[in-house]
Amino acid sequence: MKQGLSLRVSQHLALTPQLQQSIRLLQLSTLELSQEVDQMLDENPFLELTQDEAVREEFGLAQADTPVSAGEREVEVAPNSIADYADSTGANATKDEDNTPLGGNDDEPNWDGDGTTEMVPDDGEWGTDAKARTNNLGDSEDTDATELARTQESLQSHLHRQALSLRLSETDASALRFLIESLNDDGYLEDPLPDLARSLAGEDEEQVEDLVHHFTVALGLLHSLEPAGVGARDLGECLRLQLRAQLDDALDPPVPEYASLLALALRICGQPMDLLARRDIKNLVQRCGGTDAQTREAITLIARLEPKPGRRFIDVERNIVVPDVLVVPVGKARAGINPQFRVMLNPEVMPKLRVHDIYANVLRNHRGGGKDSASYAGLQQRLQEARWFIKNIQQRFDTILRVSTAIVERQKGFFSHGELAMRPLVLREIADELGLHESTISRVTTAKYMATPFGTFELKYFFGSGLGTESGGNASSTAVRALIKQFISAESDKKPLSDNQISEMLKEQGIECARRTVAKYREGLKIAPASLRKAL
Repeated sequence: MKQGLSLRVSQHLALTPQLQQSIRLLQLSTLELSQEVDQMLDENPFLELTQDEAVREEFGLAQADTPVSAGEREVEVAPNSIADYADSTGANATKDEDNTPLGGNDDEPNWDGDGTTEMVPDDGEWGTDAKARTNNLGDSEDTDATELARTQESLQSHLHRQALSLRLSETDASALRFLIESLNDDGYLEDPLPDLARSLAGEDEEQVEDLVHHFTVALGLLHSLEPAGVGARDLGECLRLQLRAQLDDALDPPVPEYASLLALALRICGQPMDLLARRDIKNLVQRCGGTDAQTREAITLIARLEPKPGRRFIDVERNIVVPDVLVVPVGKARAGINPQFRVMLNPEVMPKLRVHDIYANVLRNHRGGGKDSASYAGLQQRLQEARWFIKNIQQRFDTILRVSTAIVERQKGFFSHGELAMRPLVLREIADELGLHESTISRVTTAKYMATPFGTFELKYFFGSGLGTESGGNASSTAVRALIKQFISAESDKKPLSDNQISEMLKEQGIECARRTVAKYREGLKIAPASLRKAL
């Protein structure tokens, strides 16, 4: 094998730690960004919130210059911004999901700057008008959304409290307590009693049989507790438990007609549930007796029952959506004049960050031969890391504001008249207008929210494909969904609109929309088909 030397010229993109961080921050949601800021504050001593500013001024310490908040100035970001550089020049060299430097190494990130430790304007606080850590839930800084969500009583606690009023032996009380803890969030007992017994007794069949006996007694007690239907093994049993509770009330004092209707509903719930789901009146009349009218009335009664008794007790962690962008009308609307809207960043989500000037000044004033030591180099690297973090945070909000402003300009009809006036819009249009890459627009519009006069929406909501019209134009799929919802809300309960009828009505409006497309949009809106919307 002959050896030799050769020169080769090639180009490749190596993402620096700064670029990686900028791209990662751009795609984070508000909650994830808050967590990232908290983590950086814990790890980097040169980064601080400005909450300590007043205390430090009492000691006469000099403060760094404060730049204008990004939310109050004109935002001008060059097309080759740090957040877009990797997308526009290396879209084929790396994927959106992979931020690993191409042609790089696995060493620690290098945040080395130009070697200076002087205070620079960017070291000042950023986000002047923002409150650093605001949960938007009140004046108390210690209030947490998760804690507020958990103040609601759980289903198990509600049942345990009722069980205390029952005079039970220790064994029966323990069996009832075990069944209560075995319920799922909907209030159903999913596991059969023998399986629950074996989970405690193992393979001892005699002990399993004894436990099943106690669980059977406890299950009857559980069915007598509120809410009615709790402890059911399936939907049919859940509905029957609720009907029996109503039947007991109807018999004391006696209400014969209502009790007869409840008895018919009980028989219906004893049949396969698919008959009830399909509203197979003819088959139910044959199986359960009663007239056609009585069966319809009984089904209407069943429809008022609660299929998930534990629903109101479910402790759901409430994800409070705090908008990143606020859109407010400017001035009063006048006839014949299009209203104007102001787009601004929400100061509640903008962290107030700055480089800790005390530590930076100590590092700057450091004298002696120790400047070349490893500790000094490490501190200088941390200082540069803090500066880059602040710049990347600011770049993130600048890009969000630019994209949001472009969306508002394109969708002025929505902000004036609602979703029926939405226009077709794709990521490429905004990317071409701002000189950014489509993947950058995708990152910006994911998990970022905009507060509008019609509610709070994710930025992706304003993008949608178009459907052809008779005039040769396009109608936004979002506007078509809104039109379908409007048609269905105005339909007759006795004769609901079919998907084919809705398709024809859209054609009358000049919108070409096939029946299958109507069905897809209707299902996306979580609207039942015509057969299930029809009133009995």
